[in-house]
Amino acid sequence: MVNYGIGIDLGGTKLSAALMDENGQIFSRHDSLLSKKQGDEVGNLIITTIQNLIEELPEGVSFSGIGISVPGIVQRATGRIWAPNIPGWTDYPLPERLNESLGTRSPTVRIESDRTCYILGETWKGIAKGLQDAIYLSVGTGIGAGILSGGTIIRGHEGIAGAVGWMALSTRFRKDFKSCGNFEFQASGSGMVRFANQLVPMGGKTFKDAPALFSAFEQGHPVAKRVMREAVRAWGKSVANLVSVFNPSMIIFGGGIFGPAAQFLPEILREATLWAQPISMSHVSIGISSLKGDAGLLGAGRLSFKEI
Repeated sequence: MVNYGIGIDLGGTKLSAALMDENGQIFSRHDSLLSKKQGDEVGNLIITTIQNLIEELPEGVSFSGIGISVPGIVQRATGRIWAPNIPGWTDYPLPERLNESLGTRSPTVRIESDRTCYILGETWKGIAKGLQDAIYLSVGTGIGAGILSGGTIIRGHEGIAGAVGWMALSTRFRKDFKSCGNFEFQASGSGMVRFANQLVPMGGKTFKDAPALFSAFEQGHPVAKRVMREAVRAWGKSVANLVSVFNPSMIIFGGGIFGPAAQFLPEILREATLWAQPISMSHVSIGISSLKGDAGLLGAGRLSFKEI
């Protein structure tokens, strides 16, 4: 009998959901913009999407459950969600809402952070398929890491493990690091744009966003070139730290910045080699996500079939 599950990937601006089998083949997919929804409006969208996908289940198949990726922290004790980019989701009772709405038909539901689902997706159907020790380093507006070690997800005491945007890379603390962390301040998309605009001379043209910064780099803009050099150093040091602590067989870069930053992979590798434990570094490979924007969706789908 074919076994089906539902994967839900909730982001800050959109919801993706899919009905898939245990081999990761997608049979039905729904994508919806959040369109400034907040609180229970987002919860209701998730519930309606799940109900619609359940109705699409073929007759005579087995239904395993639902996996959900959320853009924040899952509080291990309560299951409540801290997702500050979604208004009304700083302590959202998603498990309770699902139980209330799905009632006696309520299937098994597993909820994890997006960074956890990224590495689950990539080691299931992506570039790291089948690996037991791998790290997904997501670099976009923020920075986070999904860590699989010995086939087990590293979650930490409060489910916050992988918040590597707070990794300390500088020798001196700055107040600027307080809100988002040293690494994220230096080498996330928003951090790079902020740093670049601090370097622009008085009266000069500032950078609107990360794509504008990368475009300027391609045109040889001196500020953009400096920012990219600093970001490469930060990315390289972060790889070195992760390699030295976790001894993974692969580190996968993903998120919106990688993308255009994929061109820097050889430089990142050279920087990491300077800092990392040499034996661990000689046995790790570094690559770019092959699943792109679907890593979280497939990781959530994988969760629908079993706890990892």
